[in-house]
Amino acid sequence: MTNKKEHTHFDFAALTERERYKLLIGTVIPRPIALITTVSRDGEPNAGPFSFFNVLTHDPAVVAIGVENYSDMSFKDTARNIRETGEFTIHIVDQALVDQMEICAIKFGPDVSELAEAGLATAPGQMVRSPRILSAPAALECRRHTTLQVGPAREIILGEVLGVFVRSDAVNPSNFHVDQQMMDAVGRMGGNTYARTRDQFDVKTMTKEEWFSREEILKSADA
Repeated sequence: MTNKKEHTHFDFAALTERERYKLLIGTVIPRPIALITTVSRDGEPNAGPFSFFNVLTHDPAVVAIGVENYSDMSFKDTARNIRETGEFTIHIVDQALVDQMEICAIKFGPDVSELAEAGLATAPGQMVRSPRILSAPAALECRRHTTLQVGPAREIILGEVLGVFVRSDAVNPSNFHVDQQMMDAVGRMGGNTYARTRDQFDVKTMTKEEWFSREEILKSADA
């Protein structure tokens, strides 16, 4: 028997921007976190986290990040740098990286290096100019594919993944299997809350033949 629950409906057209935001970040959970490094046109590095982020397709390999710029429609450092250089690196955040990632979220001015303030060691990018954070379990080097302007101060940046670094103890290079327990990634929930990803379970999707075979077995058992 289905256990029906009551639901409350919200018409987004009748809500404020803040009200819509609170409902979205509270329901679309957990969200992966992209700790993004870029460099300015002059070569100055920048880092900032974004939780409006995900992978969209693998062929071509495309990821998307949602960026909220300033209310006066000026660009945040990440968005401006990507526009100027066309390059960025997305780092997956594990639990050990959370505190340093939060330092990178502080609204420093362009004259302050978030990477230095957070004490994050980096190496030069291999396929892009943006630096790679060495402590991150994975880093996706990306080239800007498309920028979608979806509001006066909001844009969605699509990036093509050129290559990925994965921590060696978390990947099997012979079969490309990534050990998700070793990755220890965290996800963003609503408010200031994060989720761990080590509590996992497996569910295998049946083939249609397996499904109909199961139905026949159940019918025979009820007969």
